[in-house]
Amino acid sequence: MEISRETLKVLKERRSVRKYQKKEIPREVIEEIIDCARLAPTAINIQPWEFIVITEEERRKEIAEMTDYGKFIKDAPVCIAIFCKDTKYYLEDGSAATTYILLAAKAFGLGSCWIAGDKKFYAEKIRKYLDVPEGYKLISLISIGHPEETPSPPKRTLKDVLHWEKW
Repeated sequence: MEISRETLKVLKERRSVRKYQKKEIPREVIEEIIDCARLAPTAINIQPWEFIVITEEERRKEIAEMTDYGKFIKDAPVCIAIFCKDTKYYLEDGSAATTYILLAAKAFGLGSCWIAGDKKFYAEKIRKYLDVPEGYKLISLISIGHPEETPSPPKRTLKDVLHWEKW
């Protein structure tokens, strides 16, 4: 069986990055990242997602201020807001697309962080702020940038989380 070691490396080394360098990200890179996200798994192939890329500094600052744990969005050169049409599996579909963005960003050597959207008090306010039509739900906000630092939080070991046949 041939495997891509680089893919496994991306999966194992991705971390939530909250501090970014003041360095722009080329539009083509962002488009490539979103292109990966649009190919994420989706229930019944509904593809309910829409992606809003926010690069304007003042908009990022305003969005950051609306959140509780996403204040660092203002310091990232890019914020991506993922919205999904309110379908039966909108949260699962939007979460899959969010994960693809995080992994694609890491593959480009970028840092990113998933900031919760669905069920948050600011979700509706951000929907209106970004002129998203009714009937769409904010799934996540993702900050992306060149990492200033890459945290390496302790993770539970495989032995601690893997169960065979039963708990």
